[in-house]
Amino acid sequence: YHLIGRGNNKRDIFLDDSDYVRFLFGLLYLQSPIGFQQISRYTSSFTKRGVFEVEKEVVDDIVRQRYVRLVNFSLMPNHFHLTVFEKEAGGIARYMQRLLNGFTKYHNTKHEEVGHLFQGPYKARHVEDDGYLTYVSAYIHRNSSEIARWNGKEHAYPWSSFQDYVRTNRWGDLLDRDAILSSFESGDGYHEFVNNSGAKPKT
Repeated sequence: YHLIGRGNNKRDIFLDDSDYVRFLFGLLYLQSPIGFQQISRYTSSFTKRGVFEVEKEVVDDIVRQRYVRLVNFSLMPNHFHLTVFEKEAGGIARYMQRLLNGFTKYHNTKHEEVGHLFQGPYKARHVEDDGYLTYVSAYIHRNSSEIARWNGKEHAYPWSSFQDYVRTNRWGDLLDRDAILSSFESGDGYHEFVNNSGAKPKT
């Protein structure tokens, strides 16, 4: 499924880098019922050292128990895109509830706001075949071209999984690249596909 969420009234949902980091943590580590205390400890680690420093045993438990498999993602100032495979009935709903509710509480507390952060329920579009899956992945990974300073450098955008497809996968088993990369001889081949796909984001 291709999942899309937008800020209420098209407002920005990520106001600074720490907001992106907090959402990224949820995106990766809330794929299962496992709970986390003091998430700020992990996000602070990422800000300082570029890694969340979650114990390998915990990551292994998440992979065994997860509701969904995260395939790719792109976080933009006022919206996000991701693709997931649902591992169990109702898995997407459970995952998104954890992700969005947790981030809204964090955001409203940090920025001293109240009310809805997101514009209604997220949208879920069924990806029916492998060809469409690769097209959707290109569409998602090209999203950062909407930001002038990242246009032409989408593969280096820090809040996207594109770099994990063409370089080293930072997230290991928490990001399932094989569903897409198995159709390409290399990350370079995928990079070329994305650049030539014609998949253009809509603002």
